[in-house]
Amino acid sequence: MIKTFVKKALEEDVGRGDLFALVGKESFATAAIVCKDEGVFAGKPYVKALCKMNKLDITFYFEDGDTLHKGDLVALIEGKSTHILRCERVILNLMQHASGIASNVASYKKVLEGYALKLLDTRKTRPHLRIFEKYAIRCGGGNNHRMGLDDCLMLKDTHLQTIDDLKRFIEEAREKLPFTCKIEIECETVDFAKFAMQCGADIVMCDNMSHDTIREVVAYKKQFFPHVLLEASGNITKENIVLYAQTGVDAISSGSLIHHATWLDFSMKITHKTVI
Repeated sequence: MIKTFVKKALEEDVGRGDLFALVGKESFATAAIVCKDEGVFAGKPYVKALCKMNKLDITFYFEDGDTLHKGDLVALIEGKSTHILRCERVILNLMQHASGIASNVASYKKVLEGYALKLLDTRKTRPHLRIFEKYAIRCGGGNNHRMGLDDCLMLKDTHLQTIDDLKRFIEEAREKLPFTCKIEIECETVDFAKFAMQCGADIVMCDNMSHDTIREVVAYKKQFFPHVLLEASGNITKENIVLYAQTGVDAISSGSLIHHATWLDFSMKITHKTVI
């Protein structure tokens, strides 16, 4: 999966061929990748796969999840200069994108220190980048929500508009779905959250509810359906996330972990070359 992904990423950049490779003199070179920001590193397995594919030797000085500071030497790459230069932008893009997400997640996790709950991503990912972006979430200390439509039956408001009898729908779903498949229902009110539990939901998402309202759902769940998991989502920011954590939910999900992440800045410099 990683090999295919980085191969396509490089092909996108190279197009019909690297023009510099047609005119540049070949040499054996060493390139240094330096962090120009503060944050959390991510991207190692992807960069490693790309380098191996292009016969480049790379030495990493940090692991995924490690904290980076401005000026840190992250990695050294050795190999043919044309190979390094061909891969330069894709290597940096992979590291910057993944590290940006990991750093954003880590900043949320720092705010949530002391709270025993899961910080989840969503399916609000860029096309063809879901596995990559969700990998970066884990590097930052977060957890993945479902990967797609095939690993959890989640009934959002749009789905619910097509269902006449929720209890019967869930009963029929249990007969058709894999034994291990969970059912999650999105709820916008306390009454509907209670109804969803009564109908057999495994997970109830408290969507766009105030933290005070969610407390009511948590109290009901603890009294009558202690096995049900509760997830808070919608309009949750780094500034107010603690208020939601204090409600007693099992997880908080936020699309902003990915789509509001700012890339971490890295640079690559050729430090040594020997003409072949």
